[in-house]
Amino acid sequence: MWSGLLVGSLDAPQGAESSYKDLCAEPPDHALGRSRGGVSTKVHQLVDGRGRPLVIVVTPGQVGDSPMLAPLLSHLAVHRIGRGRPRTRPNALLGDKAYSSRAIRSTLRTRRIKAVIPQPADQIAHRKRRGCAGGRPPAFDAEAYKSRNVIERSFNDHKQWRGLATRYDKLARVYRGGVVLRAITIWLREYGATP
Repeated sequence: MWSGLLVGSLDAPQGAESSYKDLCAEPPDHALGRSRGGVSTKVHQLVDGRGRPLVIVVTPGQVGDSPMLAPLLSHLAVHRIGRGRPRTRPNALLGDKAYSSRAIRSTLRTRRIKAVIPQPADQIAHRKRRGCAGGRPPAFDAEAYKSRNVIERSFNDHKQWRGLATRYDKLARVYRGGVVLRAITIWLREYGATP
């Protein structure tokens, strides 16, 4: 599912020195990576219209948001009450300007998902500079985009747990387990099972 660069071999003998000196030699399951703020981990998630997490992926901090959309959508499955296949296609996908690319828009179009993604200023200027060869601008529903703050509020809800905000866990699967546990408490709170 993930692609990455692994320097060395997994079964190479370990020395007495710390294994955190060469970040490229880190096992891929740690989800630690370099970004502007130093070593970090990034949580990607799909949420429903009420901010309840549906799919959660943990990656190293330098991984971009837009390449992770395809794995998130491939894992999306909302089971129906009673019989029937799980629902794998949302009505619309609301994303910020980081998701504005031809590849993402064409992926959403082939899956018949409405894209509510604004265009960055540089893409607008490039299209206008090309004139009639630039094509028409993609459809954008500004009224529906006002609901995008739900994902930001969901992330803020996750960050209320100190362990998730600071990442003290060594293994990525333990950290992701904490994120999933927080998602479960959000769903339980929605149904009145927790205060």
